[in-house]
Amino acid sequence: MKEKILITGTNGLLGQKLVELILKENKYDLIATGRGENRLPNKSGYVYVSLDITNKTEVETIIKTHKPTIVIHGAAMTNVDACELNKEEAWTQNTIATKYIAESCRDNNAFLVHVSTDFIFDGKQGPLTEEAKPYPVSFYGYTKLAAEEIIMNMQGLKYGIARTVLVYGIAYDMSRTNIILWVKKSLEEKKNIKVVDDQWRTPTLAEDLAMGCYLMADKKAEGIYNISGKDFLNPYQMAMKVVDYFNLDGSYITKADSSTFSQPAMRPPKTGFVIEKAIKDLGYNPKSFDEGIAILAAQLKQMNT
Repeated sequence: MKEKILITGTNGLLGQKLVELILKENKYDLIATGRGENRLPNKSGYVYVSLDITNKTEVETIIKTHKPTIVIHGAAMTNVDACELNKEEAWTQNTIATKYIAESCRDNNAFLVHVSTDFIFDGKQGPLTEEAKPYPVSFYGYTKLAAEEIIMNMQGLKYGIARTVLVYGIAYDMSRTNIILWVKKSLEEKKNIKVVDDQWRTPTLAEDLAMGCYLMADKKAEGIYNISGKDFLNPYQMAMKVVDYFNLDGSYITKADSSTFSQPAMRPPKTGFVIEKAIKDLGYNPKSFDEGIAILAAQLKQMNT
C-alpha cells in the first residue's frame, strides 16, 4: 500500500506542478483538491475532490475519509492588493482555513506541509534566513504570518513550513500572468512599460517550489524551510534578462521606483531567501532565473504547437 498525499489548491499554479511531479515520481497515491471542478488537463492517475477549505465540515470529512498521511496546503488568496481590499475574505481563506486544515491533520495524524511567503517580512533587509524575525507590512503578509503561528502553536501537529518568494511559471487555464510573460508580451506589442528597480527578491520557478514541497513531504522535514530561487534580483534586472533571452527591444522599458506606483498594499522592498538549509537537509537544487526563462519558453512553444 502506498502512502497518500492530499494537496489543496490543485487548480492553481503550484498545485498543478505538484500533481505533475507526484504522478511522475509515482511513490504516493494522490488526492487532488481544489475549489469547484478539476481544471487540470490530465484527469487520470489520481482522485480529484472538490474542496472549499473555508468549510470546516468539508475539510474534516475529506481528510477523515481519504486518510492521507501527508497534506500539502498550497491553496491561498495570494493577490496582495485583493487581500488588502477584502480583509475578511483574506483572513478566512488564508488564516481560518489553515487552522481547519491543521486541526484535521493533527486529528488524523497527517504530516502538514504548509506553503508560506516572504511577505511576512517588512523588507528592510534581505536575503533572509529561516531565523529572520517576521514583521508584515501588508494584510496578506499578516494573514500568512497568523497562519504560520497557528500551525507552530498547535500541540500534537507534525508540520513543515515552506516559505517562498515571487513564484513564476506557466499553468493551464490561468488568468494571472507573471513577470516573464508580461515583459515578453508587452515588448512584442511595442508597449512602453515601467519596471521597478528598488525591490529585491529571489524569484522561484513553480516547478522548483513544487519539488521543495515534495522533498519536505517525502522526508517529513519538520520546521521552517526557505524554498525559493537562488538569484537575488530586482524586477528591472529580471525584465532585462527576458529581453536578452527573447532578443526583444529593451528601449520600451523604463526603470522606475516603487513610489511611482499606487497600490492598495505595501510591498516589502527587499526580501529574498538564503536557501542553504533546504540545499543541505533536503537536497533542494533550484534553477537559475536564466534557466527558468528557458523552461518557460519551451513550455510556451509546446502549448502553441
